Amino acid sequence: MTIQFAVRGAYIQLDQLLKATGLCGSGGAAHAAIAEGLVRVDGAVDTRKRAKLRPGQQVTFAGETVVLLAET
Repeated sequence: MTIQFAVRGAYIQLDQLLKATGLCGSGGAAHAAIAEGLVRVDGAVDTRKRAKLRPGQQVTFAGETVVLLAET
C-alpha cells in the first residue's frame, strides 16, 4: 500500500516520519527498525535515524511505501 505524506517545511527526519505515519508506535520503535536495517529510502537501506527526507523521496517499511509530497 502507498501512503502520501505532505512534508511541512523543507524536510522531515526519518524517525519522525515513521511515527507520523503510524508505521511505528513510538520513537524507540522507529529507532530500532532503522538500526536493524528494515527501512529503505529510495530503494536503499538507510540506518540514519535522523536522515533528512525531502519531497520526492520514498520510504519503504513493513510492506508500506510512503511517498513524500510538498505541502501545498
